[in-house]
Amino acid sequence: MSKTALITGINGQDGSYLAEFLDKKGYSVWGTVKRNSVAENQTSRIPNELFSRLKLEYADLNDLSSLIRVIQLCQPDEIYNLAAQSHVRISFDQPIYTAQTTGIGTLKLLEAVKLTKPDAKIYQASSSEMFGNSIDNDGYQRETTPLHPVSPYGCAKVFSYNICRNYRNSYGMFISNGILFNHESPRRGTNFVTNKVVKAAVQIKYGLKNELALGNLEATRDWGHAEDFVEAMWLILQQDKPNDYVCATGVSHSVRGLCEYVFNKLDLNYKDYVKIDPKYYRAEELHDLKGDSTLLRGLGWKPKHNFVSLMDDMIEYWLKELKN
Repeated sequence: MSKTALITGINGQDGSYLAEFLDKKGYSVWGTVKRNSVAENQTSRIPNELFSRLKLEYADLNDLSSLIRVIQLCQPDEIYNLAAQSHVRISFDQPIYTAQTTGIGTLKLLEAVKLTKPDAKIYQASSSEMFGNSIDNDGYQRETTPLHPVSPYGCAKVFSYNICRNYRNSYGMFISNGILFNHESPRRGTNFVTNKVVKAAVQIKYGLKNELALGNLEATRDWGHAEDFVEAMWLILQQDKPNDYVCATGVSHSVRGLCEYVFNKLDLNYKDYVKIDPKYYRAEELHDLKGDSTLLRGLGWKPKHNFVSLMDDMIEYWLKELKN
């Protein structure tokens, strides 16, 4: 008998890749979407051939009644909570909304599950932003690294992380946190730095743009491919007992290095086009992220992509997308 999975935020980067992954494994896949004034935006990342097999329902993490309704309707075996206000820089502009959606929204989902389907396995998308500038002596962050967030988004994710652990311990629910480091793809929003850089570089290559405005070029991030990370999400819920796992490649690159690689790939020099704009600096900067995923790799997870293949995938997408 096939399993049923519910994905909150199914129309995001991770949700769309996870839906594809679970569909190929024979799952009945349900997803929640928020109403959007531009209807096409609600499902634009979901491939057409998959769309007809998905069961999509309107729901919002801020609306407990909608969560209860969807869970009662689909009776999921597994729930993947991927919905959030997920942009770190924007969280400084909308801190209350971020806290309500990314933080309290998780609590509402847990309450909905506890009341209606307490035996469902829950995956919570936690974030490396929870660590802030806390780094172990060897330069890595791992499950035991202290949490010192430096953004409203990171603070909201710490609340979600801790409330998941609390419900797991208090009520015996199967809830696992995946502490995801940065993960990208051609489906990444273009207000995130990787896709912002790649798209702009291709636009410059095609004569559609003259420059690219960025903030801190020295920040380093551990960038992986979203396709690899959704496989990790699924693997985490296939274990006999819940736990918390760092998901990362273990290799970091600076934003400057990102620009250098992408522009060089297009036979351009980033120094001729990248301009620093102070408005893109965060109120409090997070300087370095690099994850140790030893615990997760012990389950058999191994990323198929590296930084180069990730960037090449994104460059290829935008070269085709913007060609005409």
